[in-house]
Amino acid sequence: MSNALAPATVTQALALLIEHNLHPEIDMAVSVETRKPPTDPPTDPTITVFLYQVSHNPSMRNSDLVTRASDGTLLKRPAAAIDLHFLISGYGEEQELVGQRLIGSVVRTLHEIPVLPRELIEEAAERPYLAGSDLAESLQHVRFTPTQMDVDETSKLWGMLNNTPYSLSVAYQASLVLLDGHQKPAPARPVRRPEVTVVPEVPPEVPLEVSPEAPSERGGRGASGVVDSGSADSGAADSGAAGEVVKKTAKKAAGGRPATRKSPAGQGSSSGGRSGGRPRARTRKATGGDAADADRAPDTHRTAGARRTDDGAES
Repeated sequence: MSNALAPATVTQALALLIEHNLHPEIDMAVSVETRKPPTDPPTDPTITVFLYQVSHNPSMRNSDLVTRASDGTLLKRPAAAIDLHFLISGYGEEQELVGQRLIGSVVRTLHEIPVLPRELIEEAAERPYLAGSDLAESLQHVRFTPTQMDVDETSKLWGMLNNTPYSLSVAYQASLVLLDGHQKPAPARPVRRPEVTVVPEVPPEVPLEVSPEAPSERGGRGASGVVDSGSADSGAADSGAAGEVVKKTAKKAAGGRPATRKSPAGQGSSSGGRSGGRPRARTRKATGGDAADADRAPDTHRTAGARRTDDGAES
């Protein structure tokens, strides 16, 4: 946190950072100035540090909490998070490539020391016009990051500088700078009665839900304990069918077939093992018979509700 002198303090500290790290590559006297690029380019070795834009930091823009209570009492000092955008240009004798040598030294310095040192901030605050700056006491460090600008953006930037010829330069962004409000909130009251309450944690009970229609394994009872008659009848039918299958399988394994009965007159035989081994009922034809038909004693069996007559006289 710092006061309103923070942007100017960062600009002056950046100029000191560049000036203190020119050697040993640059063996000449270089003037580092905190101003915009001049309209008349100087021939002496010169570096200009120009703060051309101040923007709100997007990541910290909405992180400021409520600063006042419902009655208007100040609870917290408001803070504005800003980013500083710098344009650093180099000037000198073109035949000796002085400007290019100066820009190379600037890039090397800011890449090697990207965070603004505290001692340089304190040295910059010693200037008479920066008296009262408290940027050195801020817990937030200022970091320099290079800004990538294409030809169009560079042309627009230099177009803002009226009647200023283009010179070789680099752009950097300094973040994060926090500006505090000038009002200080009243100190909070101390705790009078410290009370600590310990409450044991009880796990929540989850009720077990069982479908009432699902029968249990014993007796066909559901979750309510009531016997399902439909399920009991279906179980009995299934057990009877299973018994018939077991009997037929046993007879086939013994190698025999169900016994057949012959008619008294020897007119043929019918299988007694049809329809689960049930004997067929005997019937006589009501009309159209004679004595021979009576002696033949036709044997009629009922199979699954259908009638069959062994009388060959009439069909």
